[in-house]
Amino acid sequence: RELLPPWLVIVAGLTGIVLLCVSTKDVPVTPLRTKYGIVLDTGPSRSTLFIYQWTTIKANKTGVIRECSSCSMQGLGISNYSESPQKVGKSLEQCLNWAQEEIPAEQHSQTPLYLGATTSLGQLNLTHPTLADGFLAALTMALKSTPFDFQGTQILSGPEEEAFNWVAVNYVLENFFKYDWRGQLVPSRKGMTGVLSMGRTSVWLTSTVEEGNQAPKGVRLQLYGQTHDVHTHHCLCHGTHQLHSSLLSALIQ
Repeated sequence: RELLPPWLVIVAGLTGIVLLCVSTKDVPVTPLRTKYGIVLDTGPSRSTLFIYQWTTIKANKTGVIRECSSCSMQGLGISNYSESPQKVGKSLEQCLNWAQEEIPAEQHSQTPLYLGATTSLGQLNLTHPTLADGFLAALTMALKSTPFDFQGTQILSGPEEEAFNWVAVNYVLENFFKYDWRGQLVPSRKGMTGVLSMGRTSVWLTSTVEEGNQAPKGVRLQLYGQTHDVHTHHCLCHGTHQLHSSLLSALIQ
């Protein structure tokens, strides 16, 4: 065996001593800032508060969010308080207090709070507009009293509500984008999925319209670098009530 030259051993030893003596400093890595948003989904039978979170990462200029927790409000949906609007704030207290504990206090003022009201409040607005105005005023006052950034109340039309359902389904199925084996966002090669929503008295069919075709009722969405023309078709008298009646009739026969 050949021994290493003595001078090389001495140089290596001195280098090691110098490296041990030099002070080191960890380079801080700035963590991605997590942001939060709150959506109140109010329906005729129940109301639910959802907390979403996201970071600064975007996929083709559209945010990547995830639902982190939710709270189901006790009792009936808030639309049932239309004749006693003074009680609507009390019905929201439990979930709003819970949201204040879930979201860091320093981010309360930067957390947007949205209220999406579905068909029950829309029908009330059509049949009893004065009653609906008073109810929405009481609801707005209750939500403005929270430390969150209240963005307003929106009564969703049927096509708008179903377009949001279509986005949610295709988002969960990773039809807009997906994560590759490295954990990075890449475009998805899968097509879009249509959605069938069955209500008590009707059914909504929602799907995308092929390029060049005109849709009588539709919503144009710009998501993840692509444009989607979403068409909704309303089928009356095909809801769960009609299905139940047909089933009972068949059983009786």
